[in-house]
Amino acid sequence: MNYDDIKLADIDRPELYRDIFPYTEFPKVDFDDVRIPLEIPEKIWITDTTFRDGQQARPPYTPDQILRIFDFFHEINGGTDLIKQCEFFLYSKKDRKAVELCKARNYEFPEITGWIRAVKADFKYVTQMGLKETGILTSASDYHIFLKLRKTRSQALAAYLDVVKSALDNNVIPRCHFEDVTRADFNGFVLPFAAELMKLAEEYKSTVKIRLCDTLGFGVSYPQATLPRSVPKLIHGLRQIGVPAEWLEWHGHNDFHKVQVNAATAWLYGSAAANCSMFGVGERTGNPPLEAMVIEHAQLVGTDSKINYEAITELTNYANKELGFDLPTNYPLVGKDFNVTRAGIHADGLMKNEEIYNCFDTQKLLKRPVGIAITDKTGAAGIKHFIEDRYEIEIAKHDPRVIGIKDRIDTEYEAERVSAISDTEMIEWIEEVFGDQLPATR
Repeated sequence: MNYDDIKLADIDRPELYRDIFPYTEFPKVDFDDVRIPLEIPEKIWITDTTFRDGQQARPPYTPDQILRIFDFFHEINGGTDLIKQCEFFLYSKKDRKAVELCKARNYEFPEITGWIRAVKADFKYVTQMGLKETGILTSASDYHIFLKLRKTRSQALAAYLDVVKSALDNNVIPRCHFEDVTRADFNGFVLPFAAELMKLAEEYKSTVKIRLCDTLGFGVSYPQATLPRSVPKLIHGLRQIGVPAEWLEWHGHNDFHKVQVNAATAWLYGSAAANCSMFGVGERTGNPPLEAMVIEHAQLVGTDSKINYEAITELTNYANKELGFDLPTNYPLVGKDFNVTRAGIHADGLMKNEEIYNCFDTQKLLKRPVGIAITDKTGAAGIKHFIEDRYEIEIAKHDPRVIGIKDRIDTEYEAERVSAISDTEMIEWIEEVFGDQLPATR
């Protein structure tokens, strides 16, 4: 590939794509009917930003909390490199203490990497911590280059390359974060910048990575959508100029509820890495949820017997108990009631065969047994299931005692109750009608 043929378009005025991003209206999706083929890399993996982007949306974690989360990621890996890297802030003493604690674990995976601005002075933190790789903030759109940095494209490019060379001179792998890439001029800046990075990779005989940052969540998964919003076209275009799949990484935000599907789409079209954050917590609307992408990975390449999927549940319990998380009860995969059904007809089906209303064996894979929440919609089948599950007995759906509890529940909702019946209430009512006929609870 002759990278010298890919020229920077050094324009005088910023390209803001007002036809796509009018600002006073919702952004638009355009289509050009150009089909992009799937190109799934031979191997795909996860990188994590819990300790960087994830800390921009909540009070900072303590170094000991970071260490425990880092341990959980290692436990999920189960000896694999599924969660290949975690990135860390390096600026404060507390940041560096967390890095030191995690380095002391001496895990092969996740690997510890840094994050700095595109400023030479920041690079000292990377060398001081002895890291092999660092992310570098390299804004790609004219919104950032012209309006934030107050530079021209050529000035921004020169500054970025200067810091990249500093990394390479110190035998540190640079990972350039193409900030706001989904509003950037792909042919006029993104490709020329990538071409310069590939030239440096050849010159230094080193890896030079590119992280595509969908900073405001504008990316769409549609392969026939136009640039700069099409995730398939962004990935495909960089692969076409020779950027290796294992040097590409997707970093999304969830402003338009597309964060997970865009990350998976990046995998499908040639990016080996998808950047995630624990429970999706990140700046503003957050990043792809790490636990969701672990399951997405299993769906794409197969369930891996080495990966400890149960550790996702353990991490959730730790986050809720020790970190102050209060995840919505219906949050997919990790919410308290994510596999709890409420409708009576569903409960009846669940009793006949769990697969009817449970998306996978949640007990086996996540150590989360299927459950039923009791409401006015539950019906006798749900009450029967609740009693049998808790007390390990068999009763008929039309047992008069079951019907009596159902009548009591119906009375609650006729009095305009809106909340579900709590476990405490159910236990009280069950033991009241069954008396000493019940075995001890588990």
